[in-house]
Amino acid sequence: MIPREKYISEIRGFYESDLIKIITGVRRCGKSIILEQIMAEIRTQTDNIIYLDFDDRSVTREIETWSDITDFVAAHRKEGLCYVFLDEIQEIEDWSIAVRSLRRENCSVFITGSNSKLLSKEFTKELSGRYVSFRIRPFVYKELIEYARELGKTVSVSDYLIWGGFPKRLEFTTATEQKRYINDLDETIVVNDIINRYKIRKYTEFKRLANFVLISNARIYSAKSIADYMRSHGTNISANTIQKWIGYLAEAYIIDQIPRYSTKAKKELEQSRKLYNSDVALNSIRCRENRFDLTHNFENVIYNELVYMGYDVSVFDNGGREIDFLAEKNGLRYYVQAAYSVAENKAYEREFGAFRGVSQVDKKIIITNDDIDFSTSNVQHIRMIDFLLMNDLGSP
Repeated sequence: MIPREKYISEIRGFYESDLIKIITGVRRCGKSIILEQIMAEIRTQTDNIIYLDFDDRSVTREIETWSDITDFVAAHRKEGLCYVFLDEIQEIEDWSIAVRSLRRENCSVFITGSNSKLLSKEFTKELSGRYVSFRIRPFVYKELIEYARELGKTVSVSDYLIWGGFPKRLEFTTATEQKRYINDLDETIVVNDIINRYKIRKYTEFKRLANFVLISNARIYSAKSIADYMRSHGTNISANTIQKWIGYLAEAYIIDQIPRYSTKAKKELEQSRKLYNSDVALNSIRCRENRFDLTHNFENVIYNELVYMGYDVSVFDNGGREIDFLAEKNGLRYYVQAAYSVAENKAYEREFGAFRGVSQVDKKIIITNDDIDFSTSNVQHIRMIDFLLMNDLGSP
């Protein structure tokens, strides 16, 4: 597995800190691999390391409570600073008591989990600021092609737009095998991480909502509009319930909800947001007869890549003309428009017209899959393949 230096470099400075290191992200995005890579670095200095994987039945059979964790560490640690790694710890009730106890016993504690409840107000209050958090995401394209090269394979942009960046999917040979793996992963997330954990009684209705949301990525939504749509298709769920269930999807890191900002109101538009999937494969497995939604996945991929680059991302309402992304970092602002193609006149006018009236000070970018350079004096055109290999929007 390739080293994920971007994430490890952010965590490395906290190896010896008594702050609890919380590593979060959707299932199978590579959190456990990052723990292994961190442990490999620390093993060059010490073997005083304890690792427990709570997805492993042989572990959970013996360790069922928070006190079991502290007892196990006490029985197996050595003298001096002990490095404790607790993988998928959300499976243990009152886990925060265990980690608070361990950090007082000369332990450097690393924990992972697939649910943002790890960072809920309930737990962060108990941890009293004595933690740092890091969110891990599925592979972006640069990482995907590096891992594919390690496996003796290649990955095209089209493949990435359809099957996304869950690392393990590259270990399977055929598209059918990859789809089966992602389907099983999707079922685990939706059923185990959400339906069972939150004890959702309306099992069928929730799965319909999840299917609708995940195949509707890169779209503006409101809870009311979804409730109206589902009611028209025979599923009666209140807007309040839909809002709560969408929150569950976000808590499991399956989706991100992105705010919209208006130039006229000069504030966030609170009634609607835009949804992006953590990985576009969650859309593609819901498509029939290989009719993949490349247009919306294209925009979703750009969102995921911008976040990986470290940008704060929002949707920008430019007086009724939507600009897909306002990306901000280090005091710089970029207006970014995503379009699969602007070769046709109507698409060109629509996408470039969205920038009309935007400040000339901030950089304006349009990303497409076209090979022709459509740059103008005011707008930079970047080909998708070039964008996917960039580390920053300011790169040449």
